Formats: sequence, structure tokens, C-alpha cells
Amino acid sequence: QVQLVESGGGLLQAGGSLRLSCAASGRTFSSYAMGWIRQAPGKEREFVAGIGWTGRNTIYTDSVKGRFTISRDNAKNTVYLQMNNLKPEDTAVYYCAAGGRLIRTPELYDYWGQGTQVTVSS
Repeated sequence: QVQLVESGGGLLQAGGSLRLSCAASGRTFSSYAMGWIRQAPGKEREFVAGIGWTGRNTIYTDSVKGRFTISRDNAKNTVYLQMNNLKPEDTAVYYCAAGGRLIRTPELYDYWGQGTQVTVSS
């Protein structure tokens, strides 16, 4: 079992940057693929980025490619999402999730954090 706690969300203007962090508890963090999933008001959950357990493999949804970077530090049990050139359409609650495979389907992740709000004003 893995417990996940996100931090780093906030309110900022378009074009700004934020780094989200997700701290995991449990000895098996390094064996999980990790993902960032977001949900905007009135919309379905959307996969944003994922990273394999070694950190070598990453995947992104098209709308964030070139702007967001996912990374992990297995020694610190932490996964990050660096978000640059933020846009108003990036406004959402961002969730960290852990699963057995590096996948784009939010529903197939096994463990979830409580989420952190990111609000981007125009």
C-alpha cells in the first residue's frame, strides 16, 4: 500500500511556472509507475503525465508536451511535475497516482492522493 500527499499548487497568472510534488509513504514506492491526473470543474479526469518505476520512461498528454516535465526521486519517495508556460486551461485539481503499469487510463491507477488545486488566470 502507498499513501500519497501532493503539494505545490497555487494561483498564478498565465505564462507562469509551478512545481508540484507528491510524497509517498511505503517501502515499495520505487516499484510503482506514477502518474499525474487532473480534473477541471465539470469535466472528466484527464491523464497529464506518467513515469515508469526507473524514471527512464515518461509519457504525456499532447496538450502539455513541451511545457510539463514529470520526474521522480526514488531515494526521496517523491514524484514531481514541473509545469511551465501555464495556461488558463490548465486550471484543475491535480492528483498524484500510483499503479503497476505506466498507462494513460486514470481509472487503472491503484492509489491516489487528495489533490492540489492549480488555478491559472488570464
